[in-house]
Amino acid sequence: MKINLTIAENIANKCFEKAKKMNIPMSIAIIGNDGKLVHFKRMDGALPISIELAPSKAYTAYSLRMTTEKLKTLTKPGEMLYGLDTSCENIVIFGGGIPIKFNNEVIGAIGVSGGSVQEDIKVAEFGVKFFENRYTTN
Repeated sequence: MKINLTIAENIANKCFEKAKKMNIPMSIAIIGNDGKLVHFKRMDGALPISIELAPSKAYTAYSLRMTTEKLKTLTKPGEMLYGLDTSCENIVIFGGGIPIKFNNEVIGAIGVSGGSVQEDIKVAEFGVKFFENRYTTN
């Protein structure tokens, strides 16, 4: 399975609805299986920095095959990925980026930015759950 534009739009729209219910203007980015941006959506009033952070969170989650929240620990001094955030462009080491998996294979990622780290994670997790319920169950 691939994340095409229709799937990416559907995921982003569900994330948008969740953020709207939380009353937090956010930016939402969906990366496809080639590591490139498939869809981007920004709510009115979202912080300008979220335009850059949401796609970077998605890219990080996709390229490292893990949540950006997990990287917070792995990039500390003495840890296995120490220095990654300063040596690689577009790497974000705080929550809001989550890989999208199909049959245990990473096929894309969601990046959310605009709220607190926990709020970004909540919206991104909502998007992943939507994908799993809509596209991976029979």
